Amino acid sequence: MIGFLGGSGIYEALDLDGVREERVETPFGDPSAPLTIGHLGETEVAFLPRHGRNHEFSPTEVPYRANIHALKQVGVERVISSNAVGSLREELSPQTIVVPDGIFDRTSKRPQSFFEGEESEGIVVHMGFADPYCPHLADHVAAAASDALGNDSDTEAKESAGDAANGTERTDGTRTVAGGTYVCIEGPQFSTRAESEFYRAQGFDLVGMTAIPEAKLAREAELCYVTLAGVTDYDVWHDREVTLEEVLENAAANREAITAALREAISTLPAERECDCEHAISEAINTPTEAIPEETREHLSLLVGEYL
Repeated sequence: MIGFLGGSGIYEALDLDGVREERVETPFGDPSAPLTIGHLGETEVAFLPRHGRNHEFSPTEVPYRANIHALKQVGVERVISSNAVGSLREELSPQTIVVPDGIFDRTSKRPQSFFEGEESEGIVVHMGFADPYCPHLADHVAAAASDALGNDSDTEAKESAGDAANGTERTDGTRTVAGGTYVCIEGPQFSTRAESEFYRAQGFDLVGMTAIPEAKLAREAELCYVTLAGVTDYDVWHDREVTLEEVLENAAANREAITAALREAISTLPAERECDCEHAISEAINTPTEAIPEETREHLSLLVGEYL
């Protein structure tokens, strides 16, 4: 089963067959919405709108742990997310789709792990996170997006950069870019100009508000995870105020491209995983089994039960 986490502008599932709605309770509370589960061809897909069906959860308030746990509960092994992001690079114009390979975390108010707080008393887990996105899934999704959107990245990049230099936004199509670093800020406010220029100086490519802790939790849940990031604006380094109207208009425009890329990625996805994500936590548990309270073991059984 494939999980799809819809970001801003994507509140409904793909056109799936045999759709059913499933309400899932988790040890970490309720997910953002009931899951919509159906089939795309022979592949079962579980859809969850990250911010809720009516966008009622801010980036800080999204129940990330419940969302990821719910997807794992229903049998999801791989997660493709969509994220609305700002661009920190001239050549990454609005309505560009990026499949990033790096994350820089600037959040400060969110639970970062399944293994913290009262629910996880008595267990310590140190998860490797050098490469936050599953490289095999990211390569597949980037190639699928390029095929679905039928673009020439080098040519499109030059045209995009030229449009940006002239102070205009591309509206004649969408291109795909593989790789790049997503800096995740707390929000819900957009960046200050000083922050935006700082991120550019660090070499970051995209700025958004929802990649963390989602990517960390997916790794802890041993799920492959990748992002289709749709560029909605140039952030404020471009000497223009970022407006919600602009973000929503471009998010809506990106929806069609992301949906096409997603359908292609799912329909061509190999049946078996070709990565180490499914065993990510096997050597990350630092606490001996006998020292972990029974209540904690029961609470986290879906995540670590087979290793204790």
